This record gives sequence, C-alpha cells and structure tokens, in this order.
Amino acid sequence: MKRPKRSLPAAKLRRGRIGDIDDLILLEQHFLAADQLSRRSFRHFVSAPKSTLIVAEANGKVAGCALVLYRQGSERARLYTIAVASEFRRRGLARRLLKAVEKDARRRGCLFMRLEVRADDPGAITLYETSGYYFFARRRRYYAGRIDALRFEKPLGAKAKRLATHNPT
Repeated sequence: MKRPKRSLPAAKLRRGRIGDIDDLILLEQHFLAADQLSRRSFRHFVSAPKSTLIVAEANGKVAGCALVLYRQGSERARLYTIAVASEFRRRGLARRLLKAVEKDARRRGCLFMRLEVRADDPGAITLYETSGYYFFARRRRYYAGRIDALRFEKPLGAKAKRLATHNPT
C-alpha cells in the first residue's frame, strides 16, 4: 500500500534576520551534534556581504535555513550549511532552500557551488546528487566522530558546465 505523500509546507523563503538567531541556534542544536554555529557567527552571517543566509519560515517559526559563503574574486560559492527542522523534513523544503541559494550564487556571478557532506548521511547525499552535484573528493575524518566528508560541486549554468567538462576540478 502506498503511503500518502505529505504536502509541501506553507513555507516562505526570505533573508535571515537578527531576530531569527535564537531559532537558528535551536535548529542547529537539533540538527548537528557538533560543529554548530555560534550566536556570534549567526549574527555575523546575517549581515555580512560575503554570505547569504536564507531562512524558511512556516507558521511564524524557522523551519529551515541555508548558508552560503563567498570569497572575493572566486567563481565558487560554498554551501556551508543547510538544515530543516524535523517536522518539515521529506517535504521538499531542503531542495527549495538549495535552489534559492544557487540562484543567489548565480546572481553574484558564481559559476560553481561547492559543499561538504557527511559520508554517513545518505539522505543529504541523495539530495545533492539528484540536484546536479557531482562527487569530486573525500576528506578523511573531517567531521566530529572521525566521519569523512564527501565533497561535491555543481556547475551553475551553461558557461560553468562547459568549463567543468574541459577542466574537471
């Protein structure tokens, strides 16, 4: 018997704000056992010109977030974190957040998006692979608990795809 598909949350995507910090910290605490962003870091990323923090808000609360970092002069953006509250998972919200930060990276002139993901997180790996990311490297014992990181990259547009086929990594 097929399980009924849960409908998409009525979530609005927007830029993160200072008022979101307490909710973002709670989200990180539930999502990550280690390597959590501090209050100070969130405060910085909300207003820093070299980062984009997108928040998904549903029913007046933070349902998820995605943070991308940029380096001046680089054609590569780095997805630093993407997190979705447990009650909103498996409804397409992470994919919506990912598309939103990719759009922002293209707007900023980036040709590629890079990220690291825990090797023991098959759900996240599937999200990235089905969103056009390709594996290019492994970092041994990168995360707490000596978990490897898998590095992925996605070309953001036709020019980037041409460059990627002529110049892999």
